[in-house]
Amino acid sequence: MNIINGKEIADKLKAEIASEVQALRSDKGRAPHLAAILVGNDPASETYVKSKEKSCHEVGMSSSVYRLPETTSEAELLEAIDFINKDDEIDGLIVQLPVPKHIDVNKVISAIAPEKDVDGFHPMNVGRMVLGWPTYLPATPMGILLLLQRSGIETEGKRCVVVGRSNIVGTPVSIMLSRNQAGANCTVTLCHTRTKNLDAVCRTADILIVATGKCEAITAEYVKEGAVVIDVGIHRVPDSSKKSGFALKGDVKYDEVASRCSHITPVPGGVGPMTIIGLLKNTLSAFKGEIYPHE
Repeated sequence: MNIINGKEIADKLKAEIASEVQALRSDKGRAPHLAAILVGNDPASETYVKSKEKSCHEVGMSSSVYRLPETTSEAELLEAIDFINKDDEIDGLIVQLPVPKHIDVNKVISAIAPEKDVDGFHPMNVGRMVLGWPTYLPATPMGILLLLQRSGIETEGKRCVVVGRSNIVGTPVSIMLSRNQAGANCTVTLCHTRTKNLDAVCRTADILIVATGKCEAITAEYVKEGAVVIDVGIHRVPDSSKKSGFALKGDVKYDEVASRCSHITPVPGGVGPMTIIGLLKNTLSAFKGEIYPHE
């Protein structure tokens, strides 16, 4: 059993990105700039945004955060998005999700200029992904594909089962792994809450990607011997033996499943560090005008 060290792979990719950013800064006179809008003070969202800021600075990118109060109206948020859309010094824009319940998340996603949508959630970029056109790929699915590639895991002709059909992870990664391109060419089954005999379906997988949002939902009976298991979930579980008072667990029951796998991602330190890599790569691409050429 091989543990896929996402932090180690992410650090190597950051070094590669930093080298390119340095060259671009010398050539263009400025660095790529990522902006984030955070509405409210959700602790998890605050943590994510701080992590993104830190990673930007590590690779030499500029970063700015627009913090808006919980009471911000939908119209006010859309106005802020429009302001950043028009700022030529900002290359990428993310709105940290979730937003407060009184705001329509679909309106927010659609309001971001497609050329600055480095989360890859805008309908135009999702459409380009489905068609196999060049686009900004959603960060976590991109991170998963990079993990597989950098770990030397063959995907062509393999049977892949994805558990979870969210628009953020499950659905896009199922599409990306089925494409006729390097690092993909899998035969993909997408499972969800209505899938019958889920354990039997999962046992057909050479590559099992789990994004259920349910702590330790996937146990040993779901995994065939020698499978590659990618665990996307992360959950805080009370644990008095830890200084923090909690432990981090995934959607996979790691202690039970790991011995059956050829490769497995741990939680933490697996998929998590790779998500920011996808965001950095998309911001770099936006700065260079690779998807939407600059006028």
